[in-house]
Amino acid sequence: MDLVDGFLQRISDCNVGLEELPTLMPFLIEGKEVGKMKPGFVDHLRRFPDTFVVDGLGPSGRVSLAPQLDSCDKRSAKVAEVLSALRAEGHISGWRDELYPVVPSFQHPPLLLVERAAATHLGIKAYGIHVNGFVRQAGGGLALWVARRSLTKPNWPGKLDHIVAGGQPHGLSCRENVEKECGEEAGIPPQLAATARPVGAVSYLTISATGYKPDVLFCYDLELPPDFVPTPQDGEVSDFSLKPVDEVAELVATTTEFKTNCCLVIIDFLIRHGYLTPEQPGYLQLVAGLRSGDCS
Repeated sequence: MDLVDGFLQRISDCNVGLEELPTLMPFLIEGKEVGKMKPGFVDHLRRFPDTFVVDGLGPSGRVSLAPQLDSCDKRSAKVAEVLSALRAEGHISGWRDELYPVVPSFQHPPLLLVERAAATHLGIKAYGIHVNGFVRQAGGGLALWVARRSLTKPNWPGKLDHIVAGGQPHGLSCRENVEKECGEEAGIPPQLAATARPVGAVSYLTISATGYKPDVLFCYDLELPPDFVPTPQDGEVSDFSLKPVDEVAELVATTTEFKTNCCLVIIDFLIRHGYLTPEQPGYLQLVAGLRSGDCS
């Protein structure tokens, strides 16, 4: 298989289920759209009219919050009660005890804070950070540190992953989150983690059985010394391995060993470091595809 064709397939793998988009109902707060929900989840919310107000059916309708919930704190408290009830009934799984901000765009102040496990059900924008931990090899090429996710992880167990990656929680800047995750996931000391460079973002849109997932991943490059070896810290990674970039590219293009969204960040790395060039057919299609979702 041609590598570019394989990379385009990985981009497609992240942007799936879009035929369901016309069936989703907008979720609005203060008149701003902050998410989209599947009809089945909207039906659960109809049972809580003192918190969620459901007007109409399907995409022509809308879900909003009761007007008396006129602050972030009030909204967050009442919505948390509803989400806890739905969790107890088995409608929400994978509870993380981690709050995500509900916003119309990244720089907007939070209109609501919700449990991370509910993000896809509510169809809210979710943000994350992914770090390319790379090493310059003696021959001049690059190698990437690759993590193997623990088999006990609820999502993507056993898949290959970045050296460091994580969702962007409320209350931390992206920089603070990168440095925190570097220490917690790979034992990277603060002074080294602080050298990670922000290099852009990728985005994608998935509609799954759980709901609507419009994600943006902020990408960082972290050059590591040749003698540094990351070590699993929090049980989320089983092991790390250092792989030449050519081998990583081949794995991304020809297999599904990597967690799906990691492939976008790796393809972006390959473009930025000149492993893919404008002379290759499909180059601009790749560049455009890496931001298939709403980068806002």
